[in-house]
Amino acid sequence: MLAAAVDLASVEGLDQLSIGRIAHAASVSKSGVATLFGSKERLQLATVEAARERFVEAVLTPARELPRGLGRVLALVDRWIAYSRDRVFPGGCFFAEAAADFDAKPGEVREAIRRALDDWEGYLAASLAHARDLGDLPGLDDPAQLAFECSALLDLANRDSVMRGTNVSYRRARVGVAARLRAAGGDETAIAAFAAIPDA
Repeated sequence: MLAAAVDLASVEGLDQLSIGRIAHAASVSKSGVATLFGSKERLQLATVEAARERFVEAVLTPARELPRGLGRVLALVDRWIAYSRDRVFPGGCFFAEAAADFDAKPGEVREAIRRALDDWEGYLAASLAHARDLGDLPGLDDPAQLAFECSALLDLANRDSVMRGTNVSYRRARVGVAARLRAAGGDETAIAAFAAIPDA
């Protein structure tokens, strides 16, 4: 049921989820869904958590196989692009859609979405800081700022790809991230290999 809820919310919006809609999508009874979740808000919260787990599995877990440093940073960005490009969620980035639904609606669901977004950007910033401290990005003075800029490029690439049905935007995001990492003193060979991935 949660797999159906996550996929549906990525396309139609988290605010459109209902017990009846999930029951239909998952081919189960409304009473079965209601027994598990009890309310629309609890269903939405469970859906955000299921989406967070899928994101971690697709993006963070593979990148963590690499040691800290520039290699892990590049893997994180590469895995995020693959997560959006390969439609881990049918509608593109689940959290981009959910944030658009709830950015101005206070409550527990909004806070759960915000925490997930903060966790991603915080992890990217921490990974950039480790790369700097290890000497891989000697010119990096503000890891949080660079994490923000990378996230902005990735978010725009996701939106543009979903809207236009093209992967060209992922190439632009790679070029932008590569330029910022070069400016921070990153290894040219590693950055060039990252930037050359075609995202076809």
